[in-house]
Amino acid sequence: MPQDDRYSRQIRFAPIGETGQHRLQSSRVLIVGLGALGSVTADQIIRAGVGFVRLIDRDFVELSNLQRQSLFDEEDIRNNLPKAIAAEAKLRLVNSSVEIEVKVDDVNPTNIEDFIADIDLVLDGLDNFETRFVVNDACAKHRKPWIYTAAVGSYGLVMPVLPGTTPCLRCLLGNLPAPGSSPTCETAGVIAPITHVTASIQVAEALKLLTGNLDPVEVRLISYEIWSHRFQRIDVGDDAMVTCPVCSQGKFDYLDGTPLRTITLCGRNAVQLIPGVKGEINFE
Repeated sequence: MPQDDRYSRQIRFAPIGETGQHRLQSSRVLIVGLGALGSVTADQIIRAGVGFVRLIDRDFVELSNLQRQSLFDEEDIRNNLPKAIAAEAKLRLVNSSVEIEVKVDDVNPTNIEDFIADIDLVLDGLDNFETRFVVNDACAKHRKPWIYTAAVGSYGLVMPVLPGTTPCLRCLLGNLPAPGSSPTCETAGVIAPITHVTASIQVAEALKLLTGNLDPVEVRLISYEIWSHRFQRIDVGDDAMVTCPVCSQGKFDYLDGTPLRTITLCGRNAVQLIPGVKGEINFE
């Protein structure tokens, strides 16, 4: 299929241009999680022409997903497909020129460093803070930029993290929120418009970073409440980096796994247990 016209409108956007498009096509991106945020992010990143995209998700498509997860349909449920496999099939039809690698897997301290080793940027499509803290540690350790996103109810957050240069997730949150203290899609619900807008803001920040247009001085925590249209850009501040154990001391507690033995799964009334060592478990 002729490719000359595929990115023509994107190239005509002056901040990207021909040079930026070439940079996108030589970039390698990891998307962790293919739910409401990750599915929209994956679709837009693939359409933008990022050269290599690795997709990771451990879940299967369920009926409650279809209200907001736009890559999936009822046929995926009937076929009992993992989200990563269903997403891959759709995305290959969108842009066959992008190299797509999928993993039906759980992201945790034992494998995250392998997943990010050959990646230029990590994009957050996760639904729990525990795994985000693992991603934050790994990206800080290996100086990999990543973009934090979250959405619940009608409220969304986006924050690029440039390790060593801008505040990280622990600068923002400190330690993990106490169990039950933060709203989830199970307790507060979530509407599709905020997940799509939040993911789109994440992709905009990703395009800026990958094309060399993201000024670290301008990095902010972006918050948007779509029901009332309240938009804010919040400066987390360099002072937070001074007291952050990740940024100031190089301590990667969540990557080391010491405080992370369970993960509360969003919307599934379940808790994931993480073994202390690698290997198969004999449940008998």
